[in-house]
Amino acid sequence: MTGQDVFVPEILYEDNHIIAINKKSSQIVQGDKTGDEPLVELLKSFIKQRDNKPGDVYMGVVHRLDRPVGGVIIFAKTSKSLIRLNSMFRAGEVNKTYLAIVKNAPPKEHDALTHYLYRNEGQNKSYAYDFPKKNTKEARLEYSVAGKIDNYTLLKIRLFTGRHHQIRCQLAAIGSPIKGDLKYGFDRSNKDASISLMAYSISFIHPVKQERISITAPLPNTDVWSFFKDAGKLKIESV
Repeated sequence: MTGQDVFVPEILYEDNHIIAINKKSSQIVQGDKTGDEPLVELLKSFIKQRDNKPGDVYMGVVHRLDRPVGGVIIFAKTSKSLIRLNSMFRAGEVNKTYLAIVKNAPPKEHDALTHYLYRNEGQNKSYAYDFPKKNTKEARLEYSVAGKIDNYTLLKIRLFTGRHHQIRCQLAAIGSPIKGDLKYGFDRSNKDASISLMAYSISFIHPVKQERISITAPLPNTDVWSFFKDAGKLKIESV
């Protein structure tokens, strides 16, 4: 992002305690070796200017999305909400739904997957095994087919654990790598360097208000997503 650019997030939900935005597939959540300005810092600057805050802006990272993945992401605006949300994520009290586009349809219309993932730090890649091995972590998700067009299948995924590259790795393990995901076996990249995976919705009990919050991101207007939308081939809510 250059000095000429002005960052304006697409805010999906905001109150005094939390903010949820629609992350773009090119953005990083926290700083990494690229040196690119992370989303958490961009949000701090945006809110400081928008609200004319004289001091530092608090912005706690609750969870992460891989750089090439877009969709709903939540940040905590107070330390109190960060502590409570962190606890909820660890306890599995947050319902996370993802959408993925694959070329090779999975063997079943609906299935629950359990693998044991080994994270190779040097390669920044995870490997899936059917049985526990040394230094592996259990990974669980379930998927359902939510739509089909000529060459691609849309999957709705509910994530039960939050492992490194979990969805990407587990779908590749059953022969259905995500469109554009070269790291996990797809044959070509997407033009915008994204992969066709998005954090579609998230639902949880508000850490302060104690009421259920459900936040949904709009489908991208690019790539094959548009074909699914325009063809009316989605069964997202019914899955």
